[in-house]
Amino acid sequence: MKPAILSEHSRQFADLRFAYPVVSRRSRGLSLGLNVNPDKVCNFDCPYCQVDRTVPPRDTAVDFDVLVQEIDDLLTMAASGDIWQVPKFADTPAHLRRLNDIAFAGDGEPTTYRRLGDAIQAVADLRDKHNLPDLKIIVLTNALLLHRQDVLNALLGLRQGPYEIWTKLDGGTQPWFEKMAGHRVSLPRIVSNITGLAKQLEVTIQSMFPTLDGKDPGNGEAAALADRVNEITAGGGKVRLIQLYTTARKPGNPRVGMIEDARLDELAEVVRGRTKVPVEVYYGRHWE
Repeated sequence: MKPAILSEHSRQFADLRFAYPVVSRRSRGLSLGLNVNPDKVCNFDCPYCQVDRTVPPRDTAVDFDVLVQEIDDLLTMAASGDIWQVPKFADTPAHLRRLNDIAFAGDGEPTTYRRLGDAIQAVADLRDKHNLPDLKIIVLTNALLLHRQDVLNALLGLRQGPYEIWTKLDGGTQPWFEKMAGHRVSLPRIVSNITGLAKQLEVTIQSMFPTLDGKDPGNGEAAALADRVNEITAGGGKVRLIQLYTTARKPGNPRVGMIEDARLDELAEVVRGRTKVPVEVYYGRHWE
């Protein structure tokens, strides 16, 4: 039985505008999220995305000072353990009652936020303030803008402490990748962008494998994904891990569904058979 808390990733908590706590299956504990795209604008249009863009956003821009204060307050709650008294988190299993990270995620692509570097530095300062030297800072990205020097400069600020960069790579062939990106995006460009970043900062590859119209990507797509990862490592990129997962929350597109556990394991074995990079599997959850 998968705890329901693992599929409840609302970005709304109390009256906070930009920060939110979730218990994350990939973090294996509490992750404090920072939504630096409250306007819901994204340069991808992934069919599995659960962001409801038919509802107008509450905020159309980040108030930087409010963002920093909100994450400061959440760190106080998490470090003291008070957060586990909140009804939403009261039933969290004991092994998940640990603070793992602060993650730049949210309702769009974090690297489009012009003050990302400032925000990373502010979070690093708060990590020191709360005496949490092992707290990771995680940035999620679709890799589309990683060729830009200002984005790379912002991400290099992660070097001052524990960090992870979760960069999405949702397929190994151009046709499937475009279906998952929701745009005509060059897969070789994305692979090149990830390689360039991974030469300087270690990355984790995130691969979402849903079903589309009832069909999963297939063994060939899993093999091609492994080949793309091998291109990154052959180019000098440092890849820590491949996270292979499927849908756990209801997406906006009704064509998208969940791959059952056993089949996801099969696809993971295909990937493992073609690359030396470790693969972790994160199972889905039926939402209806």
